[in-house]
Parts: sequence; C-alpha cells; structure tokens
Amino acid sequence: MATIDIHNLSGAKVGSLDLADEIFGAVNEDLLWEAIKHYRASQRAGTHATKNKKLVSGAGKKLWKQKGTGRARVGSIRSPLWRHGGTVHGPQPRSYDYAFPRKKLLGALRSALASKFADGKLIIVNAFDVKEPKAKQFRAALDALKVDSTALLIEVPKHENRNLALSSRNLEGVQLVSGNEVHPYHLLRYDRAIFSRPAIEKLQISLKSSISKRQHKPAEGEGEEKAPKKVSRAPRRRTRPEKAAEVA
Repeated sequence: MATIDIHNLSGAKVGSLDLADEIFGAVNEDLLWEAIKHYRASQRAGTHATKNKKLVSGAGKKLWKQKGTGRARVGSIRSPLWRHGGTVHGPQPRSYDYAFPRKKLLGALRSALASKFADGKLIIVNAFDVKEPKAKQFRAALDALKVDSTALLIEVPKHENRNLALSSRNLEGVQLVSGNEVHPYHLLRYDRAIFSRPAIEKLQISLKSSISKRQHKPAEGEGEEKAPKKVSRAPRRRTRPEKAAEVA
C-alpha cells in the first residue's frame, strides 16, 4: 500500500496517509479520453442557428408567372438558390450531451488520481486553515507547497470555509471544487491537485465502494485454499448389442 505525506499550509510535514491500491493503481488512458470527451461535449452551448427558407425575411409572393416569360420558374424570393435566401440543412440549436455510464466515470476518476500520484503532483494538506480572506497570504501558502503553476483545490462538500473561497477566487489558475464535484477533466487540466485530508479520505471511501466485485477477489493462490474440484468421469460409451450367432 502506497503512502503520501501530509503537509500544512506552511509547507511542513505533519503526517502521512495510506492510499488504497485499488484507486491509486494502474492508469487507463482510454477511459480517461472517453470521460474528457464526454465532459467537453456536455459543456458545449449548442446555440448555433441559421435561418431557413421559412425564417428568412422576404415576401412569399410568386415573382412572375410560371410560363410564358422565357425565364426560369421561381416560387419565392427566399429561395436558397438566390442571394440572401434561406440556408439549407444549416446548424440548429441542439445539445451535444450524451449518456455516459457512472461506473466508467468513476473508473476514469480513479485513473486520474493514479496519474497525479504517479507524476508526484498530488498534494495533501491536513486542512485549509485560512484565517483571513487575503489572496496574497494564500498565494504565499501555495508557494510554500511548491505550487508554481495552476492548482486545483478540493475541499469536503458543504464546507464552511468562506475564507478559502474568497482567498482563492482571485488567483489566476486556481480553482476550488468540492469533493463530490471533482471530475477527471479538472484533475488533468490543472498541474497540481491539492486535497484536504477529510476530502481525500471521503473520496477514497466512495471510490472503493464503486469498484466491482471482480476486482475485490484475491488472486489465485492467495487467501483461503480453494476446494478441490470434482473429478469428472468420462461419458459412458454405448456398445452396440452383439449380433446373434447365425443359425447354421
């Protein structure tokens, strides 16, 4: 089982934390790609729109009679063939969101955490003890934690630390999210991920419970001895009845 150091906001080590091998193990890059693709698709506004023949401005009167003029027949000035006419098969407002299995999302979150830990960019603090809502003081705390680039702050849900929100919201490249809203996209977008100890412990418990039972089973040869398999008998072969002796 891997361990990680716990620091305070001054940068001093104050303890260590055991990390579950089921969470901070292998990294599934394909699953991470799928989760990020789904997240970015769901964030698209989808407000693009074009005017078709029905919506473009212009009268609906037939410009000239059908026959006898020697000109091509035309029905409306709003025809797509004409300048300033309607657009054919243009984009219309739509949602780009699609269904994504929850188990795949949680698996991608485990892979993102494992990737951050393997790169040495996962930081655990005992608590975000911000006494005053001062961005300058919190920036000094991040410098003490050796955060020289973007950072993602993860706190327990419904935290009452208003000073933390006020101190971090004006810092460029710093975002604060709660533990139940963190997404693999957030973890991969920011260079450092800073968890409070209660947040990472609660997240570990929820991610452990989401692992399938197949991954919980011990490997062959570990744990209790397996019961001996029953020896299967070979199927009986039917023998053809012997032919009666021929009568002389």
